Amino acid sequence: MTSLLDVSHVSVSFRGTKALIDVSFDCQAGQITGLIGPNGAGKTTMFNVISGLLKPTSGAIVLDGLDLSKAKPAKRARQGISRTFQRLELFVSLTVRENLIVAGEIRNSFGRGERFDVGAEADRVMSLLDLVDVADVDVAALPTGRARVVEVARALMTRPKLVLLDEPASGQSEEETERFGELLRKLVDDSGLSVCLVEHDVPLVMRLCDRIHVLNFGELLASGTPEEIRQNTAVADAYLGAPEETI
Repeated sequence: MTSLLDVSHVSVSFRGTKALIDVSFDCQAGQITGLIGPNGAGKTTMFNVISGLLKPTSGAIVLDGLDLSKAKPAKRARQGISRTFQRLELFVSLTVRENLIVAGEIRNSFGRGERFDVGAEADRVMSLLDLVDVADVDVAALPTGRARVVEVARALMTRPKLVLLDEPASGQSEEETERFGELLRKLVDDSGLSVCLVEHDVPLVMRLCDRIHVLNFGELLASGTPEEIRQNTAVADAYLGAPEETI
């Protein structure tokens, strides 16, 4: 497999507190990579480093062979990194379709690759993520679980190489989470999109991800396939508990 994202020896300190300590991992092209761990493990901090919102104390971020360690968030977005956030960051006064169109127009302004028909692309993405029925609904009127899917759709409008999803199943019902997982897996398998997923729904992570990296107190505790992570006693002790209790 080809490594799309390489995170190398990343450390972050806040006023002497070490949030990330010499963390290295990769995300393979065309796969879903999980980044899990207890609250405070450093997952969102790592996403902020990858997307350029936070400058690390040390370390490097390389996307598709290009060192982006010193790049601003806008340049990283132009190079193909898109993300969602723990808190919904949608334009709540706009409809679902309008949210996607805004993202598509921003993408067309990047100057990377060919310009595309934003309206047609919005329709295509909504169809992929089963959002056609709410295309003209104001985002503010949507339940949280559906709004999470809109966030993913908006991220896809930038035609990214890598999407960082920060707790996308938060606020979803069990049925919504099941459907979301199916949609995301199909999207990756059909399009070759690469995804890095932070999520506390461990069964969802185990079903979806090709590989998983586990953070604990800012350090990389383990990396492996879902089965390898299930069997890792250090991970069980720090996060998962007994396998039959959580997975």
